[in-house]
Amino acid sequence: MAGILSTEDLKRATGYQRSADVERCLKAAGIRYFPGKEGPWTTSDLVNAAGGLALASNDDSYTADIL
Repeated sequence: MAGILSTEDLKRATGYQRSADVERCLKAAGIRYFPGKEGPWTTSDLVNAAGGLALASNDDSYTADIL
């Protein structure tokens, strides 16, 4: 499961204190994020995907064989 990065996590990582600044930073970096009550949040998988790493799939229970 992807680690959720809260607004507070993102503030620490970016160095910004305002949620709007964090959101602008995520958008500029191409990181998909979601609006939350406290501010933007994302997952570590989405950060990795923006960096060019493949999304990790920990659920191998569904394959093409189920079709």
